[in-house]
Amino acid sequence: MSNSSSDHWQELIAFRIGEQEFCVDIMSVREIRGWTPATPLPHAQRYVQGVINLRGTVLPIIDLSARLGFGFTAPEARHVIIVVRYGDQEAGLLVDAVCDILSVTDSMLQPTPNVASETVKSFIRGILAVEGRMIGLIGLERILPDMQEADAA
Repeated sequence: MSNSSSDHWQELIAFRIGEQEFCVDIMSVREIRGWTPATPLPHAQRYVQGVINLRGTVLPIIDLSARLGFGFTAPEARHVIIVVRYGDQEAGLLVDAVCDILSVTDSMLQPTPNVASETVKSFIRGILAVEGRMIGLIGLERILPDMQEADAA
């Protein structure tokens, strides 16, 4: 495998939603914690489970399954919250389970297929074929609720 200068390595955290696997850049992950019941917010987007108190910070919890269009999650103790940060936004992503940490290069990332719906293509930056698995790389900038949108409401 050639190691050209444009091919830099990055680490990703892979997780499961139902039978599907996805991943996010490990640099945007603050922590991984067990499910904590969230307090619902009135007039929040339907994919927002609510908020939790994370060491004095109010953290919105996003049902990633619902956000990606797979249906709503009924959270149980086995579910996991991945606390992510993008820019100055922090949120918790509700997922079924964390699978592993992947070390990949940019060249391993394939474009999202044209057969994918526009919704999926807007959230998934590309597909990794790793060890016989197909793992979608999620663009956090597209997943997190728009705070300006929330402020305007």
